[in-house]
Amino acid sequence: MSHHVFRRAGVLATTVAATGLLGAGIASAHVSANIYGDQPAKGGYGTIFFRVPNEDAAQGTVKLEVDVKPEYGIGSVRTKPIPGWTAEVSSSPLANPVTTASGTKITEAVTKIVWTAQAGTKIGKNEFQEFQISGGPLPTDVDQLEFPAIQTYDGGKVVSWNQPTPASGEEPEHPAPTVKLAAAKGGHGHPAATTEAKATDAPSSDTTARWLGGAGILVGALGLGVGAGSLLRRRPSAAKKTEGSE
Repeated sequence: MSHHVFRRAGVLATTVAATGLLGAGIASAHVSANIYGDQPAKGGYGTIFFRVPNEDAAQGTVKLEVDVKPEYGIGSVRTKPIPGWTAEVSSSPLANPVTTASGTKITEAVTKIVWTAQAGTKIGKNEFQEFQISGGPLPTDVDQLEFPAIQTYDGGKVVSWNQPTPASGEEPEHPAPTVKLAAAKGGHGHPAATTEAKATDAPSSDTTARWLGGAGILVGALGLGVGAGSLLRRRPSAAKKTEGSE
């Protein structure tokens, strides 16, 4: 009976550890939009990182297309150079010009950003890449930005990440990358450079935090198994003492 209980404790510890470590991977296994540092504010400028994990074991990712809704009226977007990749920002005239919080009229807005891998470059198995942009002014009449994206693999496979998240909050199979906007701040400067500076070391810190969190779950689970074993070893000793006193 004691060995049976001990085996169950070991199985429980292993299950808890596996669930914690795999959960982080599953949650990030799609193209997402991330913010490091201050949340971009309505009417201001901000820096966004599009994280692209490779989900195919046999093919590598060689292209990312991100659509920017014209109604956002984002007049300027800059991309950070990535070795082995080219970036192209496309703009289109607006049928209805947008007036920014500072009074500037936007007649042409960014509508698409495309990153293409050069020969010999790709996001391979168990890898991811982050594509950084800085731009604005951001709209003042929405609480979040939605960026439908298309991921293309070198074998011809194409995956669209364009499904909006419903009001229930349940994540769809292919969610569109989204970024929440903070309330508008006083003044209308161009804080993009400051945001970029704060974000320089953030990606590695974020990755480290994820691994440390997973390691903590694993250590806790192993501790649960060891504790259960110690408890079971003490029980026979207590029983012998009772028999001796009788």
